[in-house]
Amino acid sequence: MSTVKKIEPAEHIKQISEYYFSVKLAEVARLNAEGKNIISLAVGSPDLPPSERTVEALCATAHRPDVHTYQPYNGIPELRKAFSEWYEKYYHVDLATDEILPLIGSKEGILHISMTFLNMGDGVLVPNPGYPTYTSVSRLLRADVIPYDLMEDNHWFPDFDALEKKDLSKVKLMWVNYPNMPTGARATPDLFKRLVAFGNKHGIVICHDNPYSFILNHQPLSILSVDGAKDGCIELNSLSKSHNMTGWRMGMLASNPQFVKWILKEKSNIDSGQFKPMQLAAVAALSEPDQWYDNMNMLYRERRRWAEMILLLLRCHFDKEQTGLFVWGKLPDYEAGSREFVDEILYNAHVFLTPGAIFGSNGERYIRISLGANISKLSEAYNRIERYINSRMVTGG
Repeated sequence: MSTVKKIEPAEHIKQISEYYFSVKLAEVARLNAEGKNIISLAVGSPDLPPSERTVEALCATAHRPDVHTYQPYNGIPELRKAFSEWYEKYYHVDLATDEILPLIGSKEGILHISMTFLNMGDGVLVPNPGYPTYTSVSRLLRADVIPYDLMEDNHWFPDFDALEKKDLSKVKLMWVNYPNMPTGARATPDLFKRLVAFGNKHGIVICHDNPYSFILNHQPLSILSVDGAKDGCIELNSLSKSHNMTGWRMGMLASNPQFVKWILKEKSNIDSGQFKPMQLAAVAALSEPDQWYDNMNMLYRERRRWAEMILLLLRCHFDKEQTGLFVWGKLPDYEAGSREFVDEILYNAHVFLTPGAIFGSNGERYIRISLGANISKLSEAYNRIERYINSRMVTGG
């Protein structure tokens, strides 16, 4: 009788979990198949299409016979030029085209940057709470994940005194993200100056993930606006949230030409570029006038009012000054942890929220509501939750 030797995945695969939404959305799909008709206020995906001009550019150029071959690994010149002009207009940052690298989504950029700079055992400073991909990608590369606290009483900013007390001798990268996801905290020019100085002092590459700066935010900021930032900082950006193009996977990074060249060296061994009509459509998206952002934010302001009403109904505390595509609220003390609370609302009110615990231990007492749902869904979610709360009060639950 033949035997089969057991096969195991790599150790770094054992160190990570399947992405929360990958697992939970499968459960939501099962509930929907059972007729539950779940309203999802969890995933940060705009529900509206890109601008008409963007879609028309894609369709028109896709008919051309000369656009279906491999494209340059560093993106077409027109796209890099459009990103440069976009940064100059809205962030007041001067970027040469060799300081820009288009990406197949900024999430992929986290992997490209990490693979370019990290050796096994190098340290990575990761925010708690923060985007889970910073941690999972670092673990995939067998780097040493070093969480640093973001706390509400410090405006969700890093505590630089606490950072200075850490062993930073092997730290190569630090991930930061403002407007912050999940907390919605806004950056300030002073915060960016302190981050640049901290990185320069310790030889740490400061990686700023910046996809939310146009949503309910009157002053888009870039860390690259700080003098000397390009020497040791990398900024990721994306059209996913700002231009309703999540499925298009159109992102970019910007830094000094040497960093860009190193990352391109790694990236060119991973992918083969992006479809040219999509890149030309992104050029059209980047040229939209201010009115595009104003119109989107009018919709988001109305949605935010409903999201805040839901948080008030749940007796959550929240900061009215937060920004971005989500609303972040603190659970009342008498409620259980965020995962248990979210499941209770999911199974009983048939509304899917995001538990703050998935972003780190400092998110445990919080929940997040996405603005990627229309007013009809938000109002129905409010009504469902209100009915469940009232029924719980009647039964003494």
